[in-house]
Amino acid sequence: MNQLFRRKSLNATIDGGGDGETHSLNKVLSVKDLTFFGIAAIIGGGIFSAIGNACFTGGPAVILLYGMCAVACGFTAMCYAEFASRVPVSGSAYTYAYVSFGEIFAWIIGWALIMEYSIGNIYIAFSWSGYFTNLLETVGLHIPEWLTINYKSAHAAFLETKPGEGFTAWNTAPVIGGLKIIFDLPALLINVFITFLVYRGTKESKNFSNAMVYIKLAVILLVIIVGFTYVDIDNWKPFMPNGFGGVMAGVSAVFYAYIGFDAVSTLAEESKNPQRDLPRGMIYSLVICTVTYIILALVLTGMVSYKQLGVTDPLAEIFAIKGVKWMLFIVSISAVVAMTSVLLVFQMGQPRIWMTMSRDGLMPKKLAKIHPKYKTPGFATILTGFVVGVPIFFTDENLILDFTSIGTLFAFVLVCGGVLMLSPQNEAEMAERKGKFRIPYVNSKFIFPLGFILGVFLAYYFIPNYFFDMFADVVKNIPLISFFIVCAVISVLAFMKNLSLIPILGLISCCYLLTGMSTENWTWFGMWLVLGLIFYFSYGKKHSKLRNVEG
Repeated sequence: MNQLFRRKSLNATIDGGGDGETHSLNKVLSVKDLTFFGIAAIIGGGIFSAIGNACFTGGPAVILLYGMCAVACGFTAMCYAEFASRVPVSGSAYTYAYVSFGEIFAWIIGWALIMEYSIGNIYIAFSWSGYFTNLLETVGLHIPEWLTINYKSAHAAFLETKPGEGFTAWNTAPVIGGLKIIFDLPALLINVFITFLVYRGTKESKNFSNAMVYIKLAVILLVIIVGFTYVDIDNWKPFMPNGFGGVMAGVSAVFYAYIGFDAVSTLAEESKNPQRDLPRGMIYSLVICTVTYIILALVLTGMVSYKQLGVTDPLAEIFAIKGVKWMLFIVSISAVVAMTSVLLVFQMGQPRIWMTMSRDGLMPKKLAKIHPKYKTPGFATILTGFVVGVPIFFTDENLILDFTSIGTLFAFVLVCGGVLMLSPQNEAEMAERKGKFRIPYVNSKFIFPLGFILGVFLAYYFIPNYFFDMFADVVKNIPLISFFIVCAVISVLAFMKNLSLIPILGLISCCYLLTGMSTENWTWFGMWLVLGLIFYFSYGKKHSKLRNVEG
């Protein structure tokens, strides 16, 4: 059992280059650069695509969910910063976990990061395809419908006899060997192109990242200004058309909009003052993006009914509905550029995670092999391309959206929980870390338990049937029941061990967002996690370099 929690020493991590990068990186990134990098990673599919599904399920009240997710991500960002301060190397949550609280947790986080970086890019590819197809349409070029939609969505549209792209694709697609040929060609081609660029060693510079942020924010500001002139306040009524349950049903789409802020934590060694600037960069980028999301959500739901926003390209769709063709063209170009940059960032991140895990012995050695000419993890990059490309043929964006969000939230829960598990700092360590970022300590001994009791009382008082309805359908409400159990357990631990309040709030916030995931999503995630654990116990545990050192 002790082998599962064996930790990698900080010295070994630093000597090994953290997550595979060089020992000495140029410290050129300021607070502004880190903030812009966070915005560059966050603003992509979340604002050009996922916001449509969020508005469709929650209506105008989706702005409440954006605020909740921002708070959860804010607490999590502070936990990431705490890790970056204690483990001052360029790395990911996987590296932090390995050093701080053991191999099995590091593996689980690494496995979850595959969902965030690799599988998440499938959704971005689908969204990119929607905007790219619209862009071609504005210049008079048309791609057959059966080459612009995934097979699953087309089949579902046919079964529902729902007019539109999917229904047309199913009825016009060629048939070979009794199988209709339907797949999203643009999504597939952009994945191949990005994989090729990453394989050749292409990377975004600081100046390119900043320029992309200026372009994205300028276009979004233009969308808000132009869109505001078409707002009809009657579209904001009812504010919460599907109740709070409808708002929470959009948690996958809304949380997905924030995925990427944690990428800032990988830039510790390239920051001029990481202990000070990393937390500021993450928080600033979260605040800017949250304000942008809320204003844009209000504009979108004000321009048209929320019922018309359940599409993969909502910004383009609303201007198409309003007949503003020149804005349709601008939005399509900016979306293509924005999501291309996000695809590149994430497609570069995944091979790095695999390379790091391979160097630790937890993944096959082939994944750590560096291309002799291009100096990139060539095999890991190609494998990432296949992981993203193959599912494009048989899955749809909704499944991928839920799958990615639940995996990332789970990783965030482990990061916040990991900070709680870190050893307390003695006076010598506090003196050594003077001037470096530390999460402000607020004793949760009484605050959290009393807050939990108050929350239960208020729920019972204002919604008398809340708990009765919860236990009336136990299977459906397992995630919510589990949330209350977790809160109760943490309340006891907070009282007994004087735990720090901020990591607890981060953990609880992320746990609550997880309750918005359906049972089907949990089933798929459980299968993914079991598959990862099988791989770890059959390969990773046996080949771990720490095991060899101990042996």
